[in-house]
Amino acid sequence: MSTGAGPAWFKSSYSAGNGGDCVEVATADTSVHIRDSKRTDGPVLSVGSRGWKQFVRMAARG
Repeated sequence: MSTGAGPAWFKSSYSAGNGGDCVEVATADTSVHIRDSKRTDGPVLSVGSRGWKQFVRMAARG
């Protein structure tokens, strides 16, 4: 059953601080949702929690 509350979005710590390339992230039990902070009504990419952890680990090495 849905409570009607949407996900709690937060700006990714990997986003640039100059207001240009901003990504927002929201977590759920088994997935992570990613969107463009400048287009909050736009498309949302959803990935599994495990895939997100692998992506963040790889990006941190970059």
